[in-house]
Amino acid sequence: MNPLYLILLFIGPMLFGFYAQMKIRSAYAKNLQVGSRGGITGREAAEAVIRSAGINDVEIVEVPGQLSDHYDPMHKRLALSSDNYRGTSLAALGVAAHEAGHAIQHKVGYSMMTVRQTLVPVTQIASSVSTFVMIAGFFLAGAFGPGLLWIGVIALSVICLFQFVTLPVEFDASRRAKEQLVGLGILDRDEMGGVKETLDAAALTYVAAFIAALGSLLHLLLILMGNRNRD
Repeated sequence: MNPLYLILLFIGPMLFGFYAQMKIRSAYAKNLQVGSRGGITGREAAEAVIRSAGINDVEIVEVPGQLSDHYDPMHKRLALSSDNYRGTSLAALGVAAHEAGHAIQHKVGYSMMTVRQTLVPVTQIASSVSTFVMIAGFFLAGAFGPGLLWIGVIALSVICLFQFVTLPVEFDASRRAKEQLVGLGILDRDEMGGVKETLDAAALTYVAAFIAALGSLLHLLLILMGNRNRD
């Protein structure tokens, strides 16, 4: 295997993914220790953001785990991990407002969020298919006909599309969070550095996921091209 090929499609995305995970954990842990002047909790911040947008039918709940925060549009439920639900730190308020940003996207019908939700069921199937094909294709590439590899390409294309659409959804939610935290007087402008650091680090994880999916797709396409050249 060409060393450059190995670096571009495997080692590079893996290292970037590791860096992104370390970055978010470091930024989150750091800003989790920095309390906000206002002293309101993440739950209160999320509630203030969604209420300001005229949203009254979203439930805010506490869930176990760290960075397990998410917005469930199907059940209109905004879930915050304990540190962010009860905490008053810059990290807690940033994450809570970010998830509230997703609730606003849902209310206003943000197009990229709609596309993303539409892709969820097929992406779940594609993830299972691509895992099998990638493992089999990596070790036994020559033993498979193009049919199975093309199935893998289709599955990975769906995953790439999902990860690509996720990027503007997450970036937009963070933008809304930053604007609302200052606009509603939840944080002063000079406190926003910690929020920006946390949310920007979180954004890297989504970029890393897209790059990893794209690398896997290119890997299968190169296998197909190699098989065709040998034929």
